[in-house]
Amino acid sequence: MATTPTPSSAARDRDAEILGRGEVNDLEAIISVANTDVTEAIHTVSDNADAIFTWDYEKGARPALNKLYEKAKHSQWNGETDLDWSIEVDQEKFAQAVSEMRRAGLAEKGISLAGTPFASWGDKEWTALSMESQNWSLSQFMHGEQGALLCTAKIVETVPWIDAKYYAATQVMDEARHVEVFAKYLDTKLNGHYPINAHLKMLLDDIINDSRWDMTYLGMQIMVEGLALAAFGMAHQTTPDPLLKQLLRYVMGDEARHVAFGVLSLKEFYDGLTDAEMLERQEFAFEAAVRMRDRFLQQEVWARMGIDVKEAVKMFDVSAEEKNKDPFQQLLFSKIVPNCKKLGLLDANDGWLRKRFDTLGVSQFEDWVDTGEEYELLDEVSKDRDAATGS
Repeated sequence: MATTPTPSSAARDRDAEILGRGEVNDLEAIISVANTDVTEAIHTVSDNADAIFTWDYEKGARPALNKLYEKAKHSQWNGETDLDWSIEVDQEKFAQAVSEMRRAGLAEKGISLAGTPFASWGDKEWTALSMESQNWSLSQFMHGEQGALLCTAKIVETVPWIDAKYYAATQVMDEARHVEVFAKYLDTKLNGHYPINAHLKMLLDDIINDSRWDMTYLGMQIMVEGLALAAFGMAHQTTPDPLLKQLLRYVMGDEARHVAFGVLSLKEFYDGLTDAEMLERQEFAFEAAVRMRDRFLQQEVWARMGIDVKEAVKMFDVSAEEKNKDPFQQLLFSKIVPNCKKLGLLDANDGWLRKRFDTLGVSQFEDWVDTGEEYELLDEVSKDRDAATGS
């Protein structure tokens, strides 16, 4: 059986500097990070960027971006009228089915609940856990979409090309719509939302705080949006709720364009960077990948359920070696890795990022289709309109 590569001591030291902890999989350090202002309605981050005007108004100077812009204009949708909000959502019924699968999976793995806080749980508690987990997951999607809203507004302000400004302006509208529909679904179809996860919050803060326009692209368009696109795809396949399924279909179509925007814009820019500049981007991508992975421990759910996070992780999590082989966790990176490869980030500097992705167990996706080529296949709005008109 293949084992996860072990980084050298020098690599571990550098990883510690980037992540702020000694080991990538240090559970104590991961769960010690908590959101300390959950009752605050406003969160302020310094945006250290220059606003850039361009007096070059030649539309289409970058044909791939112009094509994306035209596609975005055609594929706008209205969250109020294009989704059927009259559909009743029986979250408890759906959660019962999920909880049964969860318990079956534990039994299949031979995991005993004896002597754990879960030993006394019945159907009620397991169903409640499934409901809380769904609320938590969709809440983090919603918070991430607001992060994308702010980041894309920043891209309009900071990117130097008119074609990119035009497209980014359409994405600002997309992201506002995404925040709107996730918030409405959580507050009217489920039973409210969770505060932002601390690891996601740290990542969004870092992306917004960085003064370099391409880092906003890399952190949001490639990393955060790339993982979201994969996560939405899995949620779309597994949810039995027709309203959520339709919501996710339309959001995924937008997200594919957003990731493609990052790929198409950064490919040109990264081709001109030095090795030292590329290493900075590789390190940023690695940190973003780990931050996003860390948030899936969902410690906020365990706290709300009255379960010690360490106890929960022992039960539902596994060793770092096995976790990095988890198909679900790996698939979350299925959009990120091929896009990083297309940008030259995997193999620059003697494969620095490739080695880190090897330790996370996700390098096998490098030859999957990149989103710069895939986005037109995911235009669900256009598909539905064509079907409605018979074209």
